[in-house]
Amino acid sequence: MSSESYHEPLELLSEDTKNQHRANVSLREELEAVDWYQQRAEACTDPELKAVLIHNKNEEIEHAMMTLEWLRRNSPKFAENIATYIGSSGPIVGVEQGATGGGVGASPSSSVSLGIGSLKGMK
Repeated sequence: MSSESYHEPLELLSEDTKNQHRANVSLREELEAVDWYQQRAEACTDPELKAVLIHNKNEEIEHAMMTLEWLRRNSPKFAENIATYIGSSGPIVGVEQGATGGGVGASPSSSVSLGIGSLKGMK
């Protein structure tokens, strides 16, 4: 990783911030690769090559999720938002409104109380 990818001089950044940056850049690159493979597979006319491209896309999704899990484990804000949104149901904006008290939305997937009672089963 070159220092040009950082917005601040390296000596001003903590190791935690540098590692977070590495994870963020890696996640972005994995998602870009998913997009590229999806487009190539959809345009492909050879069934065997298409299968290879789809396999490659799925591998990139695995890599992205592994990086997202690292971010969840190492960033309380990522963990909080993942607990709110991943596995939720209903309109996504409704999930946010329910979690922030801005309205009734779908239930967050975690068992952490938001202090407003359970939203499970709310529509």
